[in-house]
Amino acid sequence: MIDFLNGILESKNIDKIVIEVLGIGYEVSVSSFTYEKLPEIGKSVKIYIVEAVAGMYGGVINLYGFYSKQEREMYLLIKNEVPATGAKKALEYIDKISKSFSDFSRAVVLRDSAMITSIFGFTKKTADKLIAALKDKISDTIAKYKGNYGNETINMSENVVAAEAISALIALGYDPFQSRTCVNKAFDGSDISLEDLIKKSLLLLQKF
Repeated sequence: MIDFLNGILESKNIDKIVIEVLGIGYEVSVSSFTYEKLPEIGKSVKIYIVEAVAGMYGGVINLYGFYSKQEREMYLLIKNEVPATGAKKALEYIDKISKSFSDFSRAVVLRDSAMITSIFGFTKKTADKLIAALKDKISDTIAKYKGNYGNETINMSENVVAAEAISALIALGYDPFQSRTCVNKAFDGSDISLEDLIKKSLLLLQKF
């Protein structure tokens, strides 16, 4: 079983890359999150791998690559826990979720399907399916990596009010990215009420 590939980036496209390791070129499917973090062609790269068997008789092995162990862990969680989700479909989900692993994790824990649909572009049906499948599993994944996903830090206890404020602003028609940015600026970690946080965020949105 391949855990990771460490070699030279031979070529890259938005969904597939080729890594040369000891003279052998490995074609790897990647998410947009991983693609954006790739170095220039010809540079060294390390990609964490998931192998998936395809074909009626299991004759083809496809490689799926991830820039970090955390991203791979989220991919495996979705692939293994969400019903009727194969390797390719799980990668499509990761493409959307990678907008913010922390916001997605908060939304699942809070059972906030509106946040999942508005920020990540899932349908209401898919959002409900993701919540039902992951609500009791995602906290373990967060704890395993101490809440760290790339440059994002997740603190579930401190950010419940913040997540609710983001959802409220989105429901009012504000842009999801702008809402998240302003709430994060307005939220200082203190024991602030939801109403006050929304008011402070609205003031910031007016200046965005």
